[in-house]
Amino acid sequence: MSPLDQLPLRDDLRGETPYGAPQLDVPVQLNVNENPYPPSDAVVADVAAAVADVARSLNRYPDRDALGLRADLAAYLSRDGGVPLTVDQVWAANGSNEVMLQLLQAFGGPGRTAVSFAPTYSMYPEYARDTFTTWVTGRRTEDFRLDPDEMREVLAQHRPSVVLLASPNNPTGTALGLDEIAAVYESAPGVVVVDEAYGEFRRAGTPSALQLLPSRPRLVVTRTMSKAFALAGGRLGYLAASADVVDAVRIVRLPYHLSATTQAVARVALAHADELLGAVDELRAERDRTVEWLRGQGLRAAASDANFVLFGELRDRHAVWQRLLDRGVLIRETGPDGWLRVSIGTPAEMAAFRAALIDIAPEVRR
Repeated sequence: MSPLDQLPLRDDLRGETPYGAPQLDVPVQLNVNENPYPPSDAVVADVAAAVADVARSLNRYPDRDALGLRADLAAYLSRDGGVPLTVDQVWAANGSNEVMLQLLQAFGGPGRTAVSFAPTYSMYPEYARDTFTTWVTGRRTEDFRLDPDEMREVLAQHRPSVVLLASPNNPTGTALGLDEIAAVYESAPGVVVVDEAYGEFRRAGTPSALQLLPSRPRLVVTRTMSKAFALAGGRLGYLAASADVVDAVRIVRLPYHLSATTQAVARVALAHADELLGAVDELRAERDRTVEWLRGQGLRAAASDANFVLFGELRDRHAVWQRLLDRGVLIRETGPDGWLRVSIGTPAEMAAFRAALIDIAPEVRR
């Protein structure tokens, strides 16, 4: 009997393991979709000054509702999505993970159902589990799109209180069109959450679901500063929705859930948005080159609107993952069987990935 077995752990948690990608010290880390470019010295200096300023009042609780930060986020989203947003339409928390959990706390729960369409983000069922929400997945098409008939059938059968749609989708990188999101909204009885964690990386001509927010009070669009803003260590996620949705989330949020230092760091990042987002175009171009290169190697590579590429189909994906790791390149073993996901790194990191994959080419294809 393990020490854990001696604790009064919930029965549904027995045998479960904590979520998380491997954190290994290797030369090339391309497994968790981070922005590979660190903030400049100027940004670092402004962050340090902002943290020093709030440190003088750390004996006091932070702004419980993060009004200044939410106003800055509303201004940023209004520019990016082309739809005016006010502070009462935006909410922020410790990463989009906490935002999602709060949404499930507010709109899920015992006797309620959350739906998504697989393959998709592997944390979604954990949010449902942790809030005692029944979890149901429909299937995507062979090219990882939504099947309209499948979507309508699943929603009609299960009548979910929450639908989770990642766009761009993780781990496939595929984005949804506004017509697809609108169709889900019209078919769903509850809240429809469009997870745009990788939204800033979408290709030209791929719109944001933010454009659909007016007149759709059950629609929620979530974002994060971890990816495009190169602020994964800052832990700041946020949502845009109707003021009523924000009020519902405020009911379940923990008191003072967002520290004064987190708020200060995020506001500095937003003030430097143009600089921090400056690498996005380069990462998009590298992503598109990676898709074409993988296809040129005789592999399948999903068209991606994110900062990663899902590729397959592999004879033994774990063996490929391990052989790459043996050569100092860490990618992610996730998604459908026979597929792997590589985050887009610097040109040097991507060159190392390509060289390692060529080195093991005889072991790769099915």
